[in-house]
Amino acid sequence: MIVFRDPAEVPVGFGPSVVAIGKFDGVHTGHRAVIDRARIEAADGAQVVAVTFDRNPLSVLRPDRCPPDVIGPHQKLELLERAGVDATLLLTFDATLAALPADEFVRRVLVEALSARTVLVGRDFRFGAGGVGDPALLERMGVDHGFRVDVVDDVRAVHADRRVSSTWIREALAAGDIATASRLLGRAPSVWGEVVHGLKRGRELGYPTANLSPDLEGFVPADGVYAGWLIDIEGARRISYPAAISIGTNPTFDDVDSRQVEVYVLDETDLDLYGHHVEVRFVERIRPMTAFDGVDALLVQMADDVERVRAILR
Repeated sequence: MIVFRDPAEVPVGFGPSVVAIGKFDGVHTGHRAVIDRARIEAADGAQVVAVTFDRNPLSVLRPDRCPPDVIGPHQKLELLERAGVDATLLLTFDATLAALPADEFVRRVLVEALSARTVLVGRDFRFGAGGVGDPALLERMGVDHGFRVDVVDDVRAVHADRRVSSTWIREALAAGDIATASRLLGRAPSVWGEVVHGLKRGRELGYPTANLSPDLEGFVPADGVYAGWLIDIEGARRISYPAAISIGTNPTFDDVDSRQVEVYVLDETDLDLYGHHVEVRFVERIRPMTAFDGVDALLVQMADDVERVRAILR
């Protein structure tokens, strides 16, 4: 997949293209339904292009109302590529872009840069300074500029009769409900980050952990212990390891100020991942975070956790 970060980077003669526009936070099943529709529309040889942003526009327009991201920009690009997008225009959403008039956005991005033939948006799509642009305005502009607008209906979950959304996914993850989040995403939820040095208490207890940097990408689920996978994404070859994942502040010792993601790779005691970038995928929550009455009780529980994780991932 080609990645452009500014319309000026798109080469002359690029296109024609079928463009899907949106935040794509999560690249969930609803987003992929839009991308699949774009791929069908582009089956005659047009480029499938996602136009999206490096951050939630609310972080600039209304930071007090901006929710945490389900995924970060690097995750988003990989997931869009997996979904079959040929190129992504990842726009920097700042004050300059927020002030761009709707007609200028259409002319610069959709017409001049991407030679859009069809543009797909959701019914709640807004664009241009002050959010004055909506699908109806985009359709009128399409008549003038020679592209068609396809307004895509929401995807609804059959089991709950609710619109699939990033909001719902955040709710599920905040409750530790990995099963629901996985159904909505169409994959296991995950976080990405760099492995950094911690207090090394896990090593002292016989369960050495890879600690993720606090500035990781992705929505961290509720505190607790999870079965999952650690994927070493450093270099061209990716290696997956079965893992027990701990999220929280180590209440038994009560000496950690902020939530941590710590990953114990099953049956590995000498694995050196410091400085590596990894993906941690969550499969199932096995218990909430608990303060234990001493190290001995904690060790008994950790041994049980590992066996439960092993059984789940088997």
